[in-house]
Amino acid sequence: MTYLLGIDVGSSSVKVSLLDAATGLATASATSPSTELPIQAPQAGWAEQDPAVWWQHVAAATRQAMDKAGLAAESVAAIGISYQMHGLVCVDADGAVLRPAIIWCDSRAVEIGAEAAQAIGAERCRQHLLNSPGNFTASKLRWVQQHEPDIYARIRHIMLPGDYIALRLTGTAATTMSGLSEGILWDFVDQAPARLVLDHYGIDPALLPPLVPTFGDQGRLSATAAAELGLAPGTPVTYRGGDQPNNALSLNVLQPGEVAATAGTSGVVYGVTDQPASDPASRVNTFVHLNHQPEAPRYGVLLCINGTGILNSWLKREVVGEALGYKAMDQLAATAPIGSDGLVMLPFGNGAERTLGNRQVGGTWANINFNVHGRAHYLRAAQEGIVFAMQYGLDIMAATGVAINRVRAGHANMFFSPIFQQTFASTSGAVLELYDCDGSQGAARGAGLGAAIYPDAAAAFTGLTRKGVVEPDQQRAAAYQEAYGRWKAVLERQLG
Repeated sequence: MTYLLGIDVGSSSVKVSLLDAATGLATASATSPSTELPIQAPQAGWAEQDPAVWWQHVAAATRQAMDKAGLAAESVAAIGISYQMHGLVCVDADGAVLRPAIIWCDSRAVEIGAEAAQAIGAERCRQHLLNSPGNFTASKLRWVQQHEPDIYARIRHIMLPGDYIALRLTGTAATTMSGLSEGILWDFVDQAPARLVLDHYGIDPALLPPLVPTFGDQGRLSATAAAELGLAPGTPVTYRGGDQPNNALSLNVLQPGEVAATAGTSGVVYGVTDQPASDPASRVNTFVHLNHQPEAPRYGVLLCINGTGILNSWLKREVVGEALGYKAMDQLAATAPIGSDGLVMLPFGNGAERTLGNRQVGGTWANINFNVHGRAHYLRAAQEGIVFAMQYGLDIMAATGVAINRVRAGHANMFFSPIFQQTFASTSGAVLELYDCDGSQGAARGAGLGAAIYPDAAAAFTGLTRKGVVEPDQQRAAAYQEAYGRWKAVLERQLG
C-alpha cells in the first residue's frame, strides 16, 4: 500500500498525518508537543521561535504517527509540507540558523514597510506586488539588516518556515513562487523575484533560494533526516505551501469563487480568484495560489485576524481555569444570549492587525456591567468578537470582488464551537460547510499531487468527508447584525 506523509508546522504545534493514497483517508496522525509551543517576545510587539524546535517536533510527531500506523519506513511514497506563513529564517552557508525566526505575528517591521510603500509608490506597489511591503518577510529582513548587521552579513539564504523544514529534510535550499509572493518578494508584472523591493531595501537577490515548483520534485530525504524521522532515505518531498493556501487546498478550494476559512491561533478567510485584485490599503492581501499557472491564473485573497484561538486559550488559562475544557466553555457560553447582553470584545491582542492598517490596538473589553455580566457573557463575547473581527475584514474583502456566499472550513479549533459556527454563518450570510480535514492532511494530498500519485485534484480529494452544513439563522439575523453594529461602534471609538 502507498502512504503519503503531511507535515503541518504551526506556531502552536506540529501535526503530522499519514494518508492512505488509495482511500484518501487518514491512517494515523500525531501532534507535538502536547502543550502549545511558546512564542518569545523579547520586546513588545515582537514574536520569535527557534526553528530547531520546529524540527525537533517534526521528528517527534513523524515517529509517533509512523508508530501508530505500524508502517515500514518504505511505505511512505512522498512528503508534503504546510507551514506558518510570512516568517523569516536566516541561515548561513552551512544551513545553520543565525537567529530566532521572526514569525508571522511579529510587528517590528510595520514602520519599515510603510516607509517602503511611500518611497516605491502606492500605485506601483499595487501594480507589481498586489500589496504594500507591509510587515511581511522582506520588511523583516530589512529590520535584520538595519539592527543586526553582523548577523545579516553572515546570511547565505533567507527562508520561510516551510523552506527551512524542507532544507532539514533534503539538505537543499529552495523556495516557491507562492512562498515569495507571501513574503512580498514576487513581482506579478515581471513574473520574477521583486527587484523593486530588493533594490529599495538594498538586499542582494542571491539571498533568495532557487525556485522549485509548488507541486513536484523539491528534493529527496537525506540519510541524516531519514534516521531522525524513521523514514527511508531518498523519499521525495513533492509539495510545500503556506498554512492558509494549504488550508484551502485541504478543503479542495482551488477554483475562482471558492472560499475557505480557518480559526486556529489566527482566523483566516481565503478566497480564490482568477483576477489580480487587491485592496488599495493592503488590509487584505493577494498572493499566488498554489495551483497558479500563467495560462490559468489563480490568486488567493487572504483576510487574517491575529487573535482567534489564542484569545480562547487565554480565557481558558487566565479566566475560567484549565480544569474547564473547551467543550464545557462552549456550553457555558451558550447560556448567554446573542450579543452577550451588550458586552463587547475586540480580539486584537496578538500583534498589529492588517485589517486595521497594521495598527496595534490591543485587546479590549467594553460595556461591562458588574450586575449583569458573568463568565458565560465573557466567553460568548469573545467568540462573537472574533467572528465580528472576521466580518469586518470580509466587508473589505468583498470590495476586491471576492463574494462570500459559501465557505468551507475544517471541523476543528474554533469551528468546533456551535456558537462560533452559527455566529459566523448568520453574521456573514454565508452557508458554512464543515469538513473532516486539517492542514497536515492537505499537505499529504499535495504530496500525492506533486508525486503524480494522483492524476488530478478530483482523485486527490477522495476521502474528504463533509461533517455538516450550517445555514444562516434568518429568524435571528437582526440580533446578530445589531450585535455586530455595536461591536463596530466600539472599534471605531478605539481607532479614533
